[in-house]
Amino acid sequence: MDPSSVAFGDQAIDVLQQIATILDTGLDKETLRILVGLCEAGVNPDALATVVKELRREASALRAADVRGPGAGAGGGAPASAIGGRR
Repeated sequence: MDPSSVAFGDQAIDVLQQIATILDTGLDKETLRILVGLCEAGVNPDALATVVKELRREASALRAADVRGPGAGAGGGAPASAIGGRR
């Protein structure tokens, strides 16, 4: 891979990170890289956004169940940071 294209890619991700931060999306740089890569691979961006929103809802529900204590819900699961959510 051409070093200048890698630098451009890194710069583009940096700009996306700044935009994501301004818009308070909660998406970190690594999550943005993954999402951009999936879009470049042909994944429908609308479908991808729907999946991210659903994963955030599920993570939120799991965190709420964990707060309520053992036996109150499913518990476990991926941390919010694993799917770009806020803690």
